Amino acid sequence: MGHPDFRVGGKIFATLGYPNEKSGVIVLSPDEQERLIRAYSKAFEPVKDAWGRRGNTRVALEAVDVATLRQAMLVAWRQKAPARLLKQQME
Repeated sequence: MGHPDFRVGGKIFATLGYPNEKSGVIVLSPDEQERLIRAYSKAFEPVKDAWGRRGNTRVALEAVDVATLRQAMLVAWRQKAPARLLKQQME
């Protein structure tokens, strides 16, 4: 699609440079998306239309701190990771 993505188990959980170079997208549950948007409204917003309603969340990279982004990425990774990787992480 012309921009880097992050995958686990063949599934995309985040992208960089979409919709522009100052943004990224992380794939969250709708509940997690809502929580992040409430807490960090300047950094996170839903992607437009159905993608956003499913949890795809735009990240304004200049407005988010590293710790918050790292935590959001970890949540997205865990939602897409196969069970065997989640089990390994817990050990």
